[in-house]
Amino acid sequence: MSNSLINRQLDLIVLSEKVHMYAKLTGELDKTVTRMLFESYGVEKYHDGHVESTTYLLRLLKNRAPVGDEPHLGFITHTDYSFTTILHQNQVDGLEIDTKDGEKMNAHFTPTSFVVVAGDALMAWSNDMIVSATQRVIMNGKVDRYSMGLFGFSKGIIQVPAELVDEEHPLLYKPLDHIGLLHFFHTDQGYRSKCPVKAFCGIG
Repeated sequence: MSNSLINRQLDLIVLSEKVHMYAKLTGELDKTVTRMLFESYGVEKYHDGHVESTTYLLRLLKNRAPVGDEPHLGFITHTDYSFTTILHQNQVDGLEIDTKDGEKMNAHFTPTSFVVVAGDALMAWSNDMIVSATQRVIMNGKVDRYSMGLFGFSKGIIQVPAELVDEEHPLLYKPLDHIGLLHFFHTDQGYRSKCPVKAFCGIG
């Protein structure tokens, strides 16, 4: 085996270890954020069970800068299927998020900052008190954008805490099989739904 091949393999091992450490640390950040979330709604007693059922997917993402007359849309308008998503990027902005008022907001990251995004599963869990973020990537410059996204998914059943249901906030979702939701997104019905999570487990 040549020295160059050995060196490449060693580089891949080191990179793998760094990515694994990054995912572990970002997972701890997600646990902190979700604990704050559960505590803010007075349902912290459910937090540990939520954490025990959570699994993570780390994705390394690239949005290429447009060339010539190519459109500037780097990634289509969407919401995340996750419970929460934690994003980190290089110093090239491009993430655009819709506000509740219908305005479009450009998310500016500092080199050491993270953005936490609510996903569709969190919207269902919160009984629509938290709305999943509609987002897209717009590329206007000449430099490629690299980012890392940690997506949190539940291996169990997600259901609205009883504390978040009352006369003013009637129950809007049946218990949610998160993995089942992921499969539903890839069906014709899920693809065509304006809000797939409501089509999958919404009430009424």
